[in-house]
Amino acid sequence: MHYLDIINLSFRTVISQKLRSILTALGLIIGIAAVIILTSIGRGIHSYVLAEFTQFGTNLIAVFPGKTTTLGLSGATISTVRPLSMADALSLSKLDNILAALPLVQGNARIEAGKKQRRTTVLGVGAAVPEIWKIKVATGRFLPANEQTNPRAFAVLGHKLALELFGDNNPLGQRIRIGSDRFRVLGVMEKKGQMLGFDMDDTIYIPTAKALALFDRESLMEIDLLYKSNMSVKTIEKSIKRLLQLRHGREDFTLITQDQMLKSIDSILNILTLAVAALGSISLLVGSVGILTIMTIAVSERISEIGLLRAVGAEQGTIFKLFLSEALVLSFAGGSIGVLLGLLIVYLISFTLPNLPVQLAWLYIMAAFAISLLIGLAAGVIPAMKAARLHPLDALRSE
Repeated sequence: MHYLDIINLSFRTVISQKLRSILTALGLIIGIAAVIILTSIGRGIHSYVLAEFTQFGTNLIAVFPGKTTTLGLSGATISTVRPLSMADALSLSKLDNILAALPLVQGNARIEAGKKQRRTTVLGVGAAVPEIWKIKVATGRFLPANEQTNPRAFAVLGHKLALELFGDNNPLGQRIRIGSDRFRVLGVMEKKGQMLGFDMDDTIYIPTAKALALFDRESLMEIDLLYKSNMSVKTIEKSIKRLLQLRHGREDFTLITQDQMLKSIDSILNILTLAVAALGSISLLVGSVGILTIMTIAVSERISEIGLLRAVGAEQGTIFKLFLSEALVLSFAGGSIGVLLGLLIVYLISFTLPNLPVQLAWLYIMAAFAISLLIGLAAGVIPAMKAARLHPLDALRSE
């Protein structure tokens, strides 16, 4: 019997037992659809988070006070860490291949404008915010440069904060109160949206030195550096470490590059996607048990048919191929329907829930389909071997 004849006979057998075939393939259909849906949500979240982190650019290095690695020293030595200062930020900005430096202080304060007030995030920053964070000014201008030592009381409002405090009125030149100090509004930023739950539009920007005084701090929380894209990040790191070690006397700071952060997040999100794929694969395992059970029952029900085939000259290998191909046909049909169902549900989710990030993970889809075929192959081997080993006369007598 030729392979085409075996496949044709397998298809006819599967189609003739419609209900049994559907119930057998149902486990695979649900399993593959679950894998596609879960991995699409996982991949969508993966892309969304990475896009959130890269919206501020990729050629960034953040400097934090203190060393994150364990040095085996007592806790009393923590007080000897030299804090990051405005002078450190100024010195770093003058390094070769550093385009801009941003000294950063963050806090929370009540903002008053006339009779309106709102508590929001206050960012003490320098003039390089639009360049480093890729945020544009919608109206007015950003904080002036070269005001590290004696800054003026200027403020720039986020898009949402400006609407909350001034509505449709022009906020430029208006006086607002932050804590006990009065500031003059220089500009309003373009709408930026949220970044990992942090609303960039509900924010106010003031000079770093003013924020240090407002929050009674002596040191910076962070220094963000923008370097030239054609330079190696390792070279930039070495020059930053060399300068800060000369200024501080030792390496009491931590450098985190955008690449390091993205790699860490990427690895975590990949594990998350793999975990949800494994969760969906449980249904595939259930489907394999279903195929094994149904094929085993099918052998018991078709003993006389097997005997007749053997009597007319069908060899053991032919019987084996026949039952194995039936299992493969069932798994192929279940896998194909499961893929189509999963794709349909993912498209429906993206249409009905546009705020939920979904993205098809084709690698997982192909892997799930391939696994469904392997399941059919594995689950069909034992019943096929059992059918092939039946003696022709014994099989014919069973009727």
